[in-house]
Amino acid sequence: MFSHRLVLNCTMLLTNLVALVLLATSASAATSASADKVLSNHASILADNSASLAFSLYQNVAKDKKVENILFSPVVVASSLGLVALCGKASTASQAKTILNAVKVKDEQLHSGLAELLTEVSDPKTRNVTWKISNRLYGPSSVTFVDEFVKSSKKHYNCDYAKINFRDKKSAINSINEWATKSTDGKLPDVTKDVEKTDGAMIISAMFYKRECLCEYFCLGFMTSRSYTVSVQMMHRTGLFDFYDDKTNKLTILGMPLAHKKSTVMFIMPHHVETLERLEKMLTKKQLGTWMGKMQQTAVAVSLPKVSMEVSHNLQKHLKELGLTEAVDKSKADLSNISGKKDLYLSSVFHASAIEWDTDGNEIDTSIFGTEKLKNPKLFYADHPFIFLVKDQKTNSILFIGRMVRPKGDKMRDEL
Repeated sequence: MFSHRLVLNCTMLLTNLVALVLLATSASAATSASADKVLSNHASILADNSASLAFSLYQNVAKDKKVENILFSPVVVASSLGLVALCGKASTASQAKTILNAVKVKDEQLHSGLAELLTEVSDPKTRNVTWKISNRLYGPSSVTFVDEFVKSSKKHYNCDYAKINFRDKKSAINSINEWATKSTDGKLPDVTKDVEKTDGAMIISAMFYKRECLCEYFCLGFMTSRSYTVSVQMMHRTGLFDFYDDKTNKLTILGMPLAHKKSTVMFIMPHHVETLERLEKMLTKKQLGTWMGKMQQTAVAVSLPKVSMEVSHNLQKHLKELGLTEAVDKSKADLSNISGKKDLYLSSVFHASAIEWDTDGNEIDTSIFGTEKLKNPKLFYADHPFIFLVKDQKTNSILFIGRMVRPKGDKMRDEL
C-alpha cells in the first residue's frame, strides 16, 4: 500500500467534465433561466424522476462484467428518452415515458419540462460552467424527415438531423466521429468503431462540461486491484468538506462543492481495495439520502487522481431491460413521427463520454488555515476504485454518475 501524502494550501479545486452521449438526446434550445427562477412543477417532477433513473440505469450497466469505468448523465439520458417519446407514437412513446415515471405528464409538459431542467443546470452564468450540448439524429439515406418533427425536436431538444449511408460503414463511422470531434473540441475523436445495423436511426448527443483553475500535482499510484497499480498524477487539498465514515459498511463518503456551490461532487469509496460490486448493491436513491443525512462538515485532507477517461456504453440492452422494448425492436417500433412511416427503429443506443477533472473551482476560504478547524483532518485518499456523482442542489437532479476503476496512467505494473 502506498504511503499517504498530504499537501496543504492547494489553490483551487475544479471538476473538468467532458461527455459525449450517443443516445437519445438532450439539450435545450430555451434561453438561460435567471438565477432566482423557480422550476415549474412538471420540470421539478422530471428532475426528481431523472435522479431515480440514475440509480436504476447505473445498476443495470454495472452488471455488465465487461464494463470497467462508467460515466453517464442522467439528465441527458432523461432528455434522450423525451426525444424517443417525441419520435414515437402509442406504446413506443409511452414506454419512454414509463421509464421516466412520467406517464401522467402531458406530452407538451414532458418536452418543455426536460428542456427547462437542462437549461437550468447548464446555465453558464449562474453555474460558472461551460456546458455545451450538441444533438444530432442520424437516419438512413432513404429516410425523409417530417418538417413538424424537425421543428419540434429543434425547439425542445436543440436537435438537428442528417442522413447517412450506414451500409458504407467506414464512411458512416468517419462522419459520426468527425461530428463528435468537432462538437467536443477534439476531446472525443474516436467515439465509435462500428455500426452494427444499417437500417435504423441513431441519436447522438455530444456534451462538453468544463471548469478550470490551477492546482498542484504529484505522481503517485492508483490501485486498480490488489495486483495492479497505475501511475497517475494526484491532486491534494485540505479543507472543510461534507464527510461521513460508514464503519458498518466499510466505506467513506466525501462531498465537495462545485459551480458556486450550486452542485456537489460526491465520492463513495470503500475503505480498502476491492471491486465495487458490494457498494453498488447498496447504491440507491434512498441510501444516498441516508448517507447525505449523516454527513457533517469536517476537516479533510483530500487526494484525488487527476483523471482523463473516455467511456463508451451501448445503452440499448440496458434501456431495453428498463422497459424500452419497442423502440429498439425493428418489428415493433413505431417512430413514425420522424418520417411519417413506421420504417425506423433505434438500431443502436450509444452513450460515449470523456471526462477530465482536476478539482473544484470555488475559491478557498483562507481564513480557516492555521485555525483549530483544520487540526487533525480526516483522510480521503482516492488511490483505489470509487463511485462518484454530481448532484445539483437547486433541482435535486443528478448531473453525472459513474465509477473510476481504471484511470489512465503512465504505466501499469504487477504488485505481486
